This record gives sequence, structure tokens and C-alpha cells, in this order.
Amino acid sequence: MSQPYAITPDDVVRASHTIRGHVLRTPLVPAPRLSELTGARVLVKHENMQATGAFKERGAVNRLNALSESERRRGVVAMSAGNHAQAVAYHAKRLGIPATIVMPATTPLVKVENTRAHGATVVLEGETLVDSAACVDRLVEAHGFVLVHPYDDPLVMAGQGTIALEMLEDAPDLDCLVVPIGGGGLMSGIAVGASLRPRVELYGVEAALYPAFLNAIDGQDRPIGGPTLAEGIAVKTIGRLALPIIRDLVREIILVDEPQIERAVHDYATLQRSLAEGAGAAGLAALLARPDLFAGRTVGLVLCGGNIDARLLASVMVRELEREDRIISFRMTASDRPGVLGRVAGRLGELGANILEVSHGRLHLDVPAKSVSIDVTIETRGPGHTAEILNTLRDEGLEPRRIGPHGNAATGG
Repeated sequence: MSQPYAITPDDVVRASHTIRGHVLRTPLVPAPRLSELTGARVLVKHENMQATGAFKERGAVNRLNALSESERRRGVVAMSAGNHAQAVAYHAKRLGIPATIVMPATTPLVKVENTRAHGATVVLEGETLVDSAACVDRLVEAHGFVLVHPYDDPLVMAGQGTIALEMLEDAPDLDCLVVPIGGGGLMSGIAVGASLRPRVELYGVEAALYPAFLNAIDGQDRPIGGPTLAEGIAVKTIGRLALPIIRDLVREIILVDEPQIERAVHDYATLQRSLAEGAGAAGLAALLARPDLFAGRTVGLVLCGGNIDARLLASVMVRELEREDRIISFRMTASDRPGVLGRVAGRLGELGANILEVSHGRLHLDVPAKSVSIDVTIETRGPGHTAEILNTLRDEGLEPRRIGPHGNAATGG
């Protein structure tokens, strides 16, 4: 590593001593079921076990511990809509440092309240983090606060890099590390930390809707923006200190789409028994997207955060069941006679289906006047079981038609 960067391996090693006792040394856990799924030998670094549920505490502690006494008295300010906000607030309170966190006005209430609960003063400003940054500049000018940047700060980057030291100490035989990229603080820190073991290859992962680093590195102009499950890495402005490190030391940046991110969140929950937010699951999504790249290799995944809303997680889980044909909706037409709904329900029970929702109506114009339509959502054991149920109902004259994503009846089974 001859080219000078914002941080060195020695900075990462010093950070590891600074944060010791302040943050959890999270376990690197073998993941046999994820290994079976992807064809790689997978080990997972569980940063979702930190007190605030994400890796951000490492960089926050390293930065806060570097403050002078006068800076501690003045206090710190940070801009964030999520994990960085909670990390700075939590550890500033522990260290007796006043903290002000600027968050977009659109930040979900639960994140705002969690940050306040850690003792920080929360300022809601603007629609985006760009608006929040302008507010931070004003607060620094007016009150002399010290900015704790979420990613473009050498001490923050070095703190995040301690993850690499721990992973390579616990598993010296790792072939590669797969790391989510947002602003670049985590990836750049890990890249410098891992440079102590040059044999290890580094892969970054960006949400396909936010390819900011890939654009900067290959000179393309892919569109950036849109709703993503991986909001923690949905960054338009990349870290200027991180860019040369990632350009030089990261072998490849992999883009993952929304279905791949959703599947990774689902697989972490069902196969690894771990909560992962969208950004936290991005590394696994990369293995799902590019199994050929990792097959047969020993791969370290950084599950960098687990702060996912319970309702959102429930939606992801159900959507994945629908993709796997384990939850399906269909419409049937039957004669409008007393007891028909009970008979249909009984027949589905005999076939081993679990009825989740059922409704019937007489007003659909494509249904004969003396008939009734029955819309059913069921849970099955999988595609084979689903096909068996639909074929049986078809043989019995009920003509089930799959209902599409917008409630339209689709032909066929």
C-alpha cells in the first residue's frame, strides 16, 4: 500500500485499541445453511449485535475518544437518518459529551425517538441528508460543535476498519470479504485493515438504484435514486477520502437489485436466524446475484446492521413466500348455493392448504348471475404442493385462476 491514503493500517490497529471495551467484539459465525444456498463457505460477522444494532458504533467511539477537553464541553453534531445517529447519541451519552443530531424531517418517528432516548438533542431539518448537512454547517458555525461525519472522516473510517482485523484474526483462511458500500467509510476502513493480509480479495456491494461509487470508478452515469429496502447504503454523495482507497483496493463492486436484497433479508431471518436490515443483507444479496464468483471459496460477510422495522420485515417475508409459490391467491367460480363456501374451505383443508384469507362476491360481471366468485389466499408447502391443489380444484370443475399482483385474475395455474 504505497500510495498515501487518508488512513493507514496502523490507524486501524490504533482504533482497535481505542474502541476495546466500548463496543462489542462481535462473533464471526459459520453459516452452513447459507453456505449450502450459495455454494461458498460462508462466515457472517454479526455487527447487528452491537448495542445500537449496527457497526456505526466503532467509528463513532474512535472519533469521540479523540476529542479534546474543550471539544467535549462544546459537544458534537452529526447528520443521519438512522444508525449513525443512534451510535453517536449512545456513545456521546456514555462519555458525557453533549450531542445534537440533525435528521431529515421525513425520518421515521421510531428512529427519531430512539435517538432522543439515547440523550441527544434532535433537530429535524429538510427533506434529505443534503438539507441536514446545511443545517449542521450552521450549528457548527453558531455553537462550535465538532462534526462527527458518518463516513468521510479518517477516525471514523479507521474505527470501521477494525471489523477486518477481527474477521481475519478469527478466520485467517478467508479468501474474500464482501462488504456493503454506502458513503464508503465501512468499505474503505475494511480495505485498509485487510491490506495487512494482501491475499484476501475485497468485494463491495451497492444497491442497483444507488451505484454512486461504481459510477465514480468506471466513469459511467447510471441513474441514482428511488425507493430501496437498503436505505442505509442509499447514498448519492460518496466519501472523497474513501474513493481512492476503494478504487485501488476493492476488486469489484457488485450491484444488487431489490428482489435480491429482499431475498437476502429473508434468508438471514430463516436460515441464519438473524435480523438484517436491507443494507446489512447486501453482502448476502451479492452472493445470490453472483454465485459463480464465490462458489467454493471461503467468504466473510459483514452483516452490518439489523435495524429493520417489524412491519417491513413482515412484508418482506410474505413477499418471499409469494415468490416461492408458498403463498398464492386465486379466484374460483361456483354455483351460488348454501354451504358452497364451507365445502370449498373443507376441500382446501383436505388438500393440506392453510387458508389465510377468503372472500366471495356476486357482482363481478364475468361471473354468471347464478354463480359466485370466491377469492382465496392460501399457504402451501411449495410449488409442487401448489400445483397439486390447483390441478385438483380444476379437475373438480372449480377452474381456479391465479390472481395477479394488482388483483387481476390471471389465466392458467
